[in-house]
Amino acid sequence: MIHAGYKEFGVDLRQIQYFICLFEEGSVTRAARRLSIVQPALSMQLARLEADLGQQLFERNSQGMVPTAAARQMYRLFLPIMQDFARAREQLTNADGEISGHVNIGLIASITTGVLAETLSAFSARHPKVGVTIADGYSKTLADWVAAGQIEAAIINSPRRHRSLNVEHIIDEDLVLACAAGHGGALPAQLTLRQIAELGIGLVLPTRNHGLRGVLDTFAQGEDVELAPVYEVDSMVTIIKLVERTQLATILPRIVVHERVCEGALQLHSIVSPRLIRQVVAISHPRRPLSAATAAFISVLKEQILLKAREQTGS
Repeated sequence: MIHAGYKEFGVDLRQIQYFICLFEEGSVTRAARRLSIVQPALSMQLARLEADLGQQLFERNSQGMVPTAAARQMYRLFLPIMQDFARAREQLTNADGEISGHVNIGLIASITTGVLAETLSAFSARHPKVGVTIADGYSKTLADWVAAGQIEAAIINSPRRHRSLNVEHIIDEDLVLACAAGHGGALPAQLTLRQIAELGIGLVLPTRNHGLRGVLDTFAQGEDVELAPVYEVDSMVTIIKLVERTQLATILPRIVVHERVCEGALQLHSIVSPRLIRQVVAISHPRRPLSAATAAFISVLKEQILLKAREQTGS
């Protein structure tokens, strides 16, 4: 059992922070990357901590760093303390009521295309002291980064498995068939997924690495139809430009194509039977509470997503 106070065994907050990160990551390499320090510095601090405590905290093997019973006890004791410390520092830093700090978050491409510019504009007007770093990528990649602590949170397509991450539902959004204005005149306003396959409509879809393609393939398998795209492209911007300039079509969330529909470049056809829906969620790590800055950014982002959805439906 750990009896001594900070001063008695020489533990400082930095050592505790390093320990908690290593405990969560299970690897010196991953923990050092998350902390943005070199591995020798992390190993040195861990050695000092073990020497000060007089106990081994990790067993090193080919699988990584395995915590001992002492480490598990230490983690249970110190994690809430460090979380309280982080919240206290945040409240003191923001004592004037104005949030400061930095947001490090990931977004899927459809969200960056649909509402990121509006979100950044609204957020900076409310919280001018907060810096923002945005990474975009596949849903699976962003979930991996959240789990590893490389980003604080992410907005993704709902994963099939939640991987023990916190998952907050944001919106259910329709997927629609989009084609260039004037090129889809012969198509009915509403189509089934089977009709899209049987009519031989040339499609441009994301690759199978993309979370959105996974949603489409799941629906197609449920209807026993095959979507065979002419082109597979992950860039939302490229897909839209290609569809506008050809007689090809695509299936994308409304949020991605709404602006170009309003400008008259694209026309939409609803997909029914089944209605294609993708769920957009916010994910975060259960052991790492969101900072006030990140929570505020996600709040503004949700506002913009829901506002755009209301614009699309006219409600």
